[in-house]
Amino acid sequence: MSWYRTRLTEEQERHGTEVFSVSDISRVVTGVLDDSRLQDIWIRGEVTNLRLHSSGHIYFSLSEKQDSGVALIHCVMWRSDAKRLTFSPRDGTDVIAFGSIGHYAPQGRYQFYAKDIRHAGEGEKHLLVERWKSELSSEGLFDPARKKTLPQYPERIGVVTSGTGAVLHDITHVVQRRYPLEILVSPTAVQGDQAHREIVQALSRIDGLVDVIIIGRGGGSFEDLFPFNHPDVVRAIAGCTTPVVSAIGHETDVTLADFAADMRAPTPSAAAELAVPDRAGLLQNLAETRKMMGSRLLSRLDRGAREIEDLRGRLTPGRLERRISERREDLASWTDRIRRAFVSKVERERLVIAGIKTAIDGQNPMHLLSRGYCILERDGQVVKSSSEIDTGDDAMVRLSDGRAELVIGKVYHDKKI
Repeated sequence: MSWYRTRLTEEQERHGTEVFSVSDISRVVTGVLDDSRLQDIWIRGEVTNLRLHSSGHIYFSLSEKQDSGVALIHCVMWRSDAKRLTFSPRDGTDVIAFGSIGHYAPQGRYQFYAKDIRHAGEGEKHLLVERWKSELSSEGLFDPARKKTLPQYPERIGVVTSGTGAVLHDITHVVQRRYPLEILVSPTAVQGDQAHREIVQALSRIDGLVDVIIIGRGGGSFEDLFPFNHPDVVRAIAGCTTPVVSAIGHETDVTLADFAADMRAPTPSAAAELAVPDRAGLLQNLAETRKMMGSRLLSRLDRGAREIEDLRGRLTPGRLERRISERREDLASWTDRIRRAFVSKVERERLVIAGIKTAIDGQNPMHLLSRGYCILERDGQVVKSSSEIDTGDDAMVRLSDGRAELVIGKVYHDKKI
């Protein structure tokens, strides 16, 4: 042993080098691998050597075939991250994984510490959405300052969704129950490769024709909701002159369209509740206001009567009698005016309530239809003038209990009187 130490020292002196310990080298390697370019990165590869440990940790490798052979990176995902996975990876699965490169000193090798794993195709779309989000945010489309306020008492709302889905039924049901008004539907596909184009067109058709727009669809996978992340849809929503409420997917689903909308609702039904007021609540508020005003007026009358009675007791009998005699007619007249004013006020409030109820009922197109009127539509739009149709056009007439398709035989343009 002493001979070895002597030779080692002589070699050190001859070459002027330092002998490192294993831990020294390990620290150097760790420092090199701590490069920011190797932290919080995405890696694509094929899962191999997958092993699910009883502790909940996942051990695997990511491999890539090359002309010179196979490139391999050892990976580990700790239990706290593994339990958040939405799918179970298998050997041979093409994935992208998010994490950082680190040095595992006990085995003297570097490995990838994965925090998230996704199918390669879906994962790439997630990355694309993140890139879109950054770009659209830099354009100011998600700025809260640009969001518009919803109208308090809309007269017509628009719905951009599938023409046959449950979303339209839910919205219509809530509106008819809370605050009946006209609903204008701009139908569109809500999933598929070309859905984003149809959504943009549907928004363009209805913008400016209604007081508020609800854009929505039912729940679905990330792939199903992908069209609502498309920049074209986000820009179309942000560019609407009409306030837009988004109701896309379930409450836990968030799309870029939600960030651009003026308000987000967790469900289509909730969107309808945000878009229209509650008729019953309005009528109740009116009734409470009427009651409060009447109560205040009666209170003032009672207070005036008590003040008169107090003055009566403080004045001498003779003087009081004289003043009462002088003011009896004025007091009677004043009391009569107050009571008539109160009755008039109550009657005006009753007329206001009746007027609001009439206005609300008048907004329900079904009331008109039930009285024998009908609504003529062409290409999904309500025909308001004879100049909007021509001989041979296909049209649809909406009745109180159904619809009928027809072809315009001849159009007569009445002269304005």
